[in-house]
Amino acid sequence: MTRIISGRAGSLTLDVPDAGTRPTSDRVRESLFNALSASDLLRGTRVLDLYAGSGALGLEAASRGAMTVDLVEKAPRAVTVIRRNVARIHAALRGAPDAARIAVHRTAVDAYLRSAPTGVFDLVFLDPPYDLSDAELSATLELLVPALSPDSTVIVERAARSAPPAWPPGLVRDRDRRYGDTALWWAVRGAQPETASQSR
Repeated sequence: MTRIISGRAGSLTLDVPDAGTRPTSDRVRESLFNALSASDLLRGTRVLDLYAGSGALGLEAASRGAMTVDLVEKAPRAVTVIRRNVARIHAALRGAPDAARIAVHRTAVDAYLRSAPTGVFDLVFLDPPYDLSDAELSATLELLVPALSPDSTVIVERAARSAPPAWPPGLVRDRDRRYGDTALWWAVRGAQPETASQSR
């Protein structure tokens, strides 16, 4: 079972696709969003959730005060599940004056990024299939950079055994965290010199 962990829609149960996706565990999401909340990276932000799966990452952000959430997923069954979950979030947030605007995009991630608005997104989640190659991930990150706002944060979820992402110019490694078989890699939009990057 997957659920919204905290915020206005806290404890709301989410559906997950029956195949073809790998939902981020509640434990990993809780640790991730606690860190984001502590850094004040959620309220009023514009969030992009790539390879959205069930939409759990983006919808958690919506529950915790994000201004907009764009969910990108190409698998038809997953998109159907995402739309059901979005309807539940909308119901839970109904009447809130600052409820997030949530949009679902049924398309491939790279296709979306090629036409994405410039300089918009403050927080981006990428949870690609574990079999996505390092080269494919690098190409996607390059396409992402123009869509990022000046102070944005990008978080990539990969198998812990995977190599670190090859961050393109404009993105600087910030930190990494490991949770069993899962690793989260953080980068920021050129906010610090590369020599200052370190694992925290």
